[in-house]
Amino acid sequence: MPRSKSQSLQRTLSAYTLALQNFSNSCHKARLGDITRQDIMEFVRYMRENLRLTDRTCYNRRSHLLTFLKANGVEKLLQKTDKVRFVLSEPEIYDEEQLAAFFSACDDSERVFFEFLLMTGFRKKEAAFVEWRDVDLKAGVIRVTAKAKYGFRPKTYEEREVPIPDKLIASLKTARNGSDLLFPTRNDTPRRHRTQLLDLCKAIAQRAKLNPGDFWLHKFRATFATMHLQAGVDLRTMQSWMGHKDLESTMRYLKPARGKGVRERVNATFA
Repeated sequence: MPRSKSQSLQRTLSAYTLALQNFSNSCHKARLGDITRQDIMEFVRYMRENLRLTDRTCYNRRSHLLTFLKANGVEKLLQKTDKVRFVLSEPEIYDEEQLAAFFSACDDSERVFFEFLLMTGFRKKEAAFVEWRDVDLKAGVIRVTAKAKYGFRPKTYEEREVPIPDKLIASLKTARNGSDLLFPTRNDTPRRHRTQLLDLCKAIAQRAKLNPGDFWLHKFRATFATMHLQAGVDLRTMQSWMGHKDLESTMRYLKPARGKGVRERVNATFA
């Protein structure tokens, strides 16, 4: 089994195992068929009060438990009002000054990679498996496609196409490397190691005299979505470009406009 697929399955197994362990500590029934709605409600209370877990974590672990029960024929235990509510924090994005300083501290290969993250909105894993055959510089688009030889599938199991700006097209034209991959390792394999790329991101921020704690990989994707939405790209189009399964995920990036331009518009309103 390809390593990336194996790692993904291991993470999934670990998540379900932890949820079931937590549930077995709060519910001591020996038969799945004896589990009731009250047991599920008590499970959530146990996670909140005994384990001190966040509402988001409680929601995720309850979801893992319900999926396991459904797979074993136990379902429809909860009512529509039995929701674990949690607050979704507003996605953080980079501002223009941060991006300018960050890219000024990059060497050529670093700049192309991080421009790619910013201007495609690709997830780190999607960027790692992009091949030159996925790139159409003439049409100005890049595709996310499955890579059976690496065990890679798009997150929602749907391939997609994202248009890219002329600036990224120009950068990619100078980045031909003789590999099938856009961003290979020295051994001509996909750059699978997220920690190494995150460390590189923070090191560049340090070089640029920025706070490394403010820099991480997914923030480039959030910036991509927010900038396009604020520029007037419609939600359905952004949903497709981001590879989101539902529109609600895309709507998280509908951030209020901020900065000097906003102050000018506000002052003009009440001039």
